[in-house]
Amino acid sequence: MQQRQAFDIALKELKLKLLRMGGDVQEALRRSLRSLRNGNLQLAEEIIQEDKRVNRQEHEIEDLCIRLIATQQPVATDLRRIVAGMRIASDLERMGDLAVDISKSTIRLSGQQLSSPPSEIAEMGQIVDFMISEALQAYVDNDPERAKSLAVEDDRVDHLYRQVVERLFHVSSLTPELTSQAMTLAFCGRYLERVGDHATNIAEGVIYIVYGERSDLN
Repeated sequence: MQQRQAFDIALKELKLKLLRMGGDVQEALRRSLRSLRNGNLQLAEEIIQEDKRVNRQEHEIEDLCIRLIATQQPVATDLRRIVAGMRIASDLERMGDLAVDISKSTIRLSGQQLSSPPSEIAEMGQIVDFMISEALQAYVDNDPERAKSLAVEDDRVDHLYRQVVERLFHVSSLTPELTSQAMTLAFCGRYLERVGDHATNIAEGVIYIVYGERSDLN
């Protein structure tokens, strides 16, 4: 009984670490989009430097999961929860890297004459932020139905990304000297589309925990 209580406490610690990491990643993404929108180079540099913290969080979660598997020898749902936790941490770390990529785009665009990013990029940012919140809440609540609902949001993000590419292709065809800037912004749309994919990966992890089934929400 005492061993089980210690294990349950460790699982709660895993959940808290993932939620803390998720919150940090969401904030990094929000700030990266703000830096892109406002051309804020200082903010972009801060986000790049602070990514080290997200990387450390992933390593801490991975170490905790490995220790739990080695010492507790979990089975069934407990084992799936730990394995999914490691995967979720990996997806969150990649989202943090994508926030860095957006920040680097802000720096790359510095001093170049181009209108503000397409409105679809801001909309994509809002949707993927919502997706991260929903995916993490589904994880906390063990709610596979909530997790499955992210497939619809991911389709919205994909549709907006296609609109971004079409709009920026049109800009570059009319004004060839803006091609480089347009491509940089198109990449930002791609980064957000990838964030959405990672959020659906987390949702798939929830389904795996509850049912032991692999699913594809992308």
